[in-house]
Amino acid sequence: MALSRRRSPSCLARLYGTKKSKAKSKGPQAKVNINPELVGDIINLEEVKQDMTAVLATLKDDFSRNLSIRTSPGALDHIIVSTKDGRFPINQLGQVAMKSPQLIVVNMTGFPEATAAAAQALRDSSMRLNPDVEGTIIRVPIPKVTREHRENLAKLAKQFSNKAKESLRRVRSGAVTQLKREKDQVSEDTIRLIEKQVQQMTDSFSADIEKQLATKTKELLG
Repeated sequence: MALSRRRSPSCLARLYGTKKSKAKSKGPQAKVNINPELVGDIINLEEVKQDMTAVLATLKDDFSRNLSIRTSPGALDHIIVSTKDGRFPINQLGQVAMKSPQLIVVNMTGFPEATAAAAQALRDSSMRLNPDVEGTIIRVPIPKVTREHRENLAKLAKQFSNKAKESLRRVRSGAVTQLKREKDQVSEDTIRLIEKQVQQMTDSFSADIEKQLATKTKELLG
């Protein structure tokens, strides 16, 4: 196994990655495209990619759940209610119905003991809701979509994207830390190539985050 790790620089260039010719070196920095299977005993690049993909998926989910300017009963699905028996989505505790474009009603008859907790979860959400409780019925007025509201949602979108970038950096940092633990077993050239591949993946997903933010901001602000 050790012999398979200690490859010469020329062998690394051939087996681990492909670079643009030196004739194009005046342009953007050449990219490395490593075959994950060839470095699987050093680091699982597919797993790193999956972790980064999960970060992007979470961002899209946050945008969809929290930043919609269109109202529907599903708009509350992400609200999590803390009860003495655990944490549950609000739609598992109550019946959510759309009464009008500006009013959602949550019927908590099935779990009346969770009514207060559900109302509090709605107040604490990022949707800036002010529910009204009457017995086991929670009425949730939906704020009109004003320019100010749109701008607040756009600011929230920026916060979500920054959070996603932080998560992306943590994935990259974890991968680099793992590589450093292998420095005594693997050549510096190998480590350098893999680090470059991880950075390229990070840059690519970071660009995707920026695209998602730009699209959502345009949607919100019109």
